[in-house]
Amino acid sequence: MLLSDFDYDLPEELIAQTPIEPRNASRLMVLDPRNETIRHEHFYDLGKFLEPGDTLIFNDTRVMPARLIGHREGTGGKVEIFLLHRIDATHWETLAKPGKKAQIGNVIEFGEELSCRITGHTDFGGRIVEFMFQGVFEEILDRLGETPLPPYIHEKLEDRERYQTVYNREEGSAAAPTAGLHFTKEQMRDLEKEGIHLGFVTLHVGLGTFRPVNVENIEEHVMHKEYYSISDETAELIRRTKEEGHRVVAVGTTSIRTLESAASGKNEISGGSGWTDIFIYPGYEFKIVDAIVTNFHLPKSTLIMLISAFAGREFILKAYREAVEKKYRFFSFGDAMYCSCAHF
Repeated sequence: MLLSDFDYDLPEELIAQTPIEPRNASRLMVLDPRNETIRHEHFYDLGKFLEPGDTLIFNDTRVMPARLIGHREGTGGKVEIFLLHRIDATHWETLAKPGKKAQIGNVIEFGEELSCRITGHTDFGGRIVEFMFQGVFEEILDRLGETPLPPYIHEKLEDRERYQTVYNREEGSAAAPTAGLHFTKEQMRDLEKEGIHLGFVTLHVGLGTFRPVNVENIEEHVMHKEYYSISDETAELIRRTKEEGHRVVAVGTTSIRTLESAASGKNEISGGSGWTDIFIYPGYEFKIVDAIVTNFHLPKSTLIMLISAFAGREFILKAYREAVEKKYRFFSFGDAMYCSCAHF
């Protein structure tokens, strides 16, 4: 398939710059791929489309304050270091900007209590750094680091917890699992009272989620690896849901990728952890996921390809055109979509 097959026109003013309040007041487009119908609701209506016995699966990752602004020792040149993932106690894989000021051996200073030395290059143009610090690294990072926002958001975020889900607990992401930003704790409690099960997995979102696809034949695209884990308890909940004839509803593309990576066969899954570079595009046969909650994604992105694999490319592009026409809010702080499976 071609990259141009996943393009659509999006007016820039529809890219949401700030989160809506309360979280679940956002709009919800409800898709039924079997009948190719589109409904327009609000996120607080989500429970109307779930049934007792269904299981919602959330990604409980937490976004790190991963953006550090420092100056190169000696010259004072400004350098931005963006943490991707920890290698060991002091070494991290990062992005550095500008790269010419972050060559092997250079030291970047972020203050009296934190600095780093560039020790290597990565195969995607990043840098390996060794941090030098006095005290507890996580506490220092929380003080000096900034929560990164996607490059299409230009407004300053007043409350950085608004770029975290209300159920986050495992720090390690470079970006938020944004479909989960719509949920409030009250709505989650209400869903449980209605007989909906809540399960949690972890996938630490890397910057690969924002990497553009640079090949016209999408099958040539290589995904960046991301760490995931799924507990035995969550795997058992999913198996029981399937055995009882109910649906597994993945909240966000990261939950989808985690579940499909951990699947050993149709409706078969077990607990475990590892690194995944799964790339889901039309033609993929889903093993675990029966319905999805997701945001609206960038044109030509791997995420719109994943959603197209689930509900059909032409139907998804039709839904996106309608979303533009009805002025839905797009991307991380935008509105949401609920989509049942065409084959359930």
